[in-house]
Amino acid sequence: MVGHREEEPVYEIAVAVPKRRVKEGDESEDCVEVLVDEFRKAGLITDRVVGIADEFIKLAAPLETLGRTAAKLRMRKPTHIGMDLQFEWEDVNAFVRQPDGSLFSWCERFHFYRHLIYGIVNKSQSDIILKWDMEEIHWERGEPLLQRLESESIVKQVFPMHIETKRKELLRSWALNWLDFTKQPIDDIYSYFGTKIAVYFAFLGMYTRWMLFPAGLGLISQLIDFGPFQLLVLPIFFVSITLWAVMFFQFWKRKNSALLTRWQISYSVEADPGYDLGYKLSGKEWSLVQSTVELAGKEGQDRRKDKEKFQREEWFGAFLRVRNDAIVILCIICLQLPFELAYAHLYEVVGSDVIKFGLTAIYLFLIQHFTRIGGKVSVQLINHEKNVSREYRADSLVYKVFGLYFMQSYIGLFYHALLHRNFKTLRQVLIQRLIISEVLENLWENSFPYLKYSYKKHKVRKNKRHEKGSTRGKIQFASRVEKEYLKPSYSASIGEELEDGLFDDFLELALQFGMIMMFACVFPLAFAFAALNNITEIRTDALKLLVIMKRPEPRTSVTIGAWLNIFQFLIVMSICTNSALLVCLYDQEGKWKIEPGLAAILVMEHVLLLIKFGVSRFVPEEPAWVRANRVKNATQAQDVCSKQLLRTISAKATKDD
Repeated sequence: MVGHREEEPVYEIAVAVPKRRVKEGDESEDCVEVLVDEFRKAGLITDRVVGIADEFIKLAAPLETLGRTAAKLRMRKPTHIGMDLQFEWEDVNAFVRQPDGSLFSWCERFHFYRHLIYGIVNKSQSDIILKWDMEEIHWERGEPLLQRLESESIVKQVFPMHIETKRKELLRSWALNWLDFTKQPIDDIYSYFGTKIAVYFAFLGMYTRWMLFPAGLGLISQLIDFGPFQLLVLPIFFVSITLWAVMFFQFWKRKNSALLTRWQISYSVEADPGYDLGYKLSGKEWSLVQSTVELAGKEGQDRRKDKEKFQREEWFGAFLRVRNDAIVILCIICLQLPFELAYAHLYEVVGSDVIKFGLTAIYLFLIQHFTRIGGKVSVQLINHEKNVSREYRADSLVYKVFGLYFMQSYIGLFYHALLHRNFKTLRQVLIQRLIISEVLENLWENSFPYLKYSYKKHKVRKNKRHEKGSTRGKIQFASRVEKEYLKPSYSASIGEELEDGLFDDFLELALQFGMIMMFACVFPLAFAFAALNNITEIRTDALKLLVIMKRPEPRTSVTIGAWLNIFQFLIVMSICTNSALLVCLYDQEGKWKIEPGLAAILVMEHVLLLIKFGVSRFVPEEPAWVRANRVKNATQAQDVCSKQLLRTISAKATKDD
């Protein structure tokens, strides 16, 4: 056995159960006692904590338990020769470690925990009678114990716990580190939160650093009087920020691939069964998966019939997606469009700036709730789509909900810019929306979870005083695990079963990007507002994850997914809208004559579109060292396989002789 040693196991998972109302003499059949005993048999270290209202079972796993679970699941991990091989605990030193020195990532460990605790089943030949507060629970043969207790509301929640030492270190080096406002310990974030959250903060940090260029350019173009050359400033600024946006996303792809190489993660990780984090499909989806597997496994059937059935499933699924998209579009046109145009028209006729500001605040508050209703409808529509992949389901939700928010955020601006052609009002609306939607949004998304957490603590204290029959005395939460249990989960405002809290964070970034890009010629100073907001966003989002929320369950997405396509769409839209704005600006009389200036704008639009779609041919999506590393690993793997094959052939030939 290898002499590998790692730091002492820490408690990473907690199971919340209610306190028993009745004290029983014989605890051998108590369901919670049986659950704890089964956890220990599975190789987990347990610790019981009694809170004010509930009890908690904290779980830790020794390295050997994790390693043998990885071997049992046949998980493939990268080795030092560049090949991904099936993990074996006896050969642990052959496998590459994580950036923090640990053997398994947080995503992998969380998957192991789920396999261990949900894999506890009744292996006896008959049902087992368990007791809970004088009630009998039948644990059927072959039934998972934890799921049975969850269905009986005995297990209230299973959730990841913050590791206090690492949490405090991240607070010091990340959330509270204002000296370098864009610097982030991305490797530590990856080790603690998983791939998807680390990729988000890497994107946000790079986006904020790159934002400094258009912010400075916007300040110069807005504050300096260039005299007779003032008419050339806006077209130059428009071309510059378009090239900036195109280059940023191309270089982000390079950074994304470099991060995945550094973390030893391949783009195909989503298809790896070892990374299934317990996502549950609906009954219809399971039937689709099972029918597909059965279809693929049948032998002797006519291949032509098999092919036709696969094609029918494929096209029927595409039809459902198109139908649902059409429903969302019709809802936008019939329900939201009149409301948006009415607000824009009312904003034009109101004279007082104070009333306009209040009107915008009320409008944004109400439309947020209206759009969330549309988002929940989108979730229900997705449940009827034949998306067997969680990634495809999440992307489908992103596209539908962004369509709702796109209309909510921009239709009023389009009205002022293209129909009413009032640039002064448009600039005023942009300033108000940037202030309200960014500043107040940050305050709301951090204060609401804290208020929710405070209300839960108040409710627990109130119930405890009611049990004691006393209204005096302060009740303290002594256990850290109970405080974490009361904290809200890091989830999306809509579609909690499909997406995590990053949905709202990415949506906020996309809407901001669209607003500053599509109307850049009207208000270049918006980039400076966005840069300041993003600098604050990095720290507030970090505080939200480390202090206000429960530790999120790790997600395995290795890119920003559908959001990249949305950002690319917004770049194309910005080229079109800014060209139209420049035409309106230089054609004050509305004659729309193709004079040299207007012709130049039209030519510039087409050139920028060509640059947008052609720059990827000149800027590779992978850095040279990533490609070289991949070639080196492939060569090493080929050499090892060739030598092993030669030894096998030689040994066989010697045996035959």
